[in-house]
Amino acid sequence: MDRAAKETAGVPDTTECRDLMPYAVQPGEGRARRLYDEPESLARSPWQRDRDRVIHSSGFRRLQYKTQVFVNHEGDFFRTRLTHSLEVAQVARSMARFLKLDEDLTEAVALAHDLGHTPFGHAGEDALAAHMQEWGGFDHNTQALRQVMLKERRYLAFDGLNLTWETLEGLAKHNGPVKRPSARLLELDALFPLELSTYASAEAQVAALADDIAYHGHDLDDGVKSGLLSLDDLVDVPVVGEELFEVRKAAADLPSQDKRTLQRIRHEMVRRVIHKLVTDVLICTRERLQDLAPRHVEDIRAASGPVVAFHEPMAQANKGIRKFLFAHLYRHWRVNRMTHKARHVTAELFDTLTESPSLLPAEWQREAEGKDATGLRRVVADYVASMTDRYAMEEHRRLTDLSVAG
Repeated sequence: MDRAAKETAGVPDTTECRDLMPYAVQPGEGRARRLYDEPESLARSPWQRDRDRVIHSSGFRRLQYKTQVFVNHEGDFFRTRLTHSLEVAQVARSMARFLKLDEDLTEAVALAHDLGHTPFGHAGEDALAAHMQEWGGFDHNTQALRQVMLKERRYLAFDGLNLTWETLEGLAKHNGPVKRPSARLLELDALFPLELSTYASAEAQVAALADDIAYHGHDLDDGVKSGLLSLDDLVDVPVVGEELFEVRKAAADLPSQDKRTLQRIRHEMVRRVIHKLVTDVLICTRERLQDLAPRHVEDIRAASGPVVAFHEPMAQANKGIRKFLFAHLYRHWRVNRMTHKARHVTAELFDTLTESPSLLPAEWQREAEGKDATGLRRVVADYVASMTDRYAMEEHRRLTDLSVAG
């Protein structure tokens, strides 16, 4: 519906007062098409609508009880996949506003990017990937697309959320062109071609960098809060150590060992690290855009490299933060113990249900009916991937513990 039609209908124009750059994805222009035709919303842009559909989806709600680093029962104040997604969306939206990109599309991609995650985070994904290796594979990025295109069952007219092409493109390519798409991704691309060989919009690229920035910030926070890391462990970590030094200097007059002082130092350090990473991305991206001089979003897609990026020194520092977290947090012996148990639970769920599909809940049995060996395993993988940490542990007990009712 064009602006005149909206004025006639007495509906606010959602494109008004948007000072977007010409290479941003433009409301009212571009593709903004959906796999299944639907009337356009009078009051919301296509990407506001996508964002709202993601937020109201069952997959999004389940992220509340899916692992980020710590399994759900380990503490109520550690991040989950849901709080992670919200923090990514907040960082991404702020960056998009500064760069004069479409904030709603950026937020939709950020909120949806983890919808394909299994219970127990990467431990659950690793277990499913190993068990599906000979049957088409498994990865959470493709599973997120499967979730929004096929697995959500909320509408009478179609399966999935029927999101716009731009949002789906962002989920498929937010980490760059897909050079070796899996068979599962090719199936989805055949259903709704997403031009996998090109870069995604600047909005999707912002969401990807916001993901990096957010999880580094909150994993440092949760690592120290859990006691697996100490502030002194961070003094030599790129960027983090520098900001910690400045915060400690600013807090010199506060009681040094007071619990509340240490909490304030931790929060201030994380806030400054995020600010420094975001600032570098914004400055570098603005420089790259000036060099490229794009006049349309298609110029962003056709570029020889990403337009949203860190400067090289900060990119190396960012890798240094990731390397530290892998060595000292994600592979901490206490985390390793939970990871080992999580992989075991996930693998045993998958094996039990593929060997005895009659143990699947009735609706999943109907979905598996008539499937060949590959199809059955895909249904079981979808079922296990949909579980929360809590549900996976309960289902494992129901299937393996005689004292627990089925």
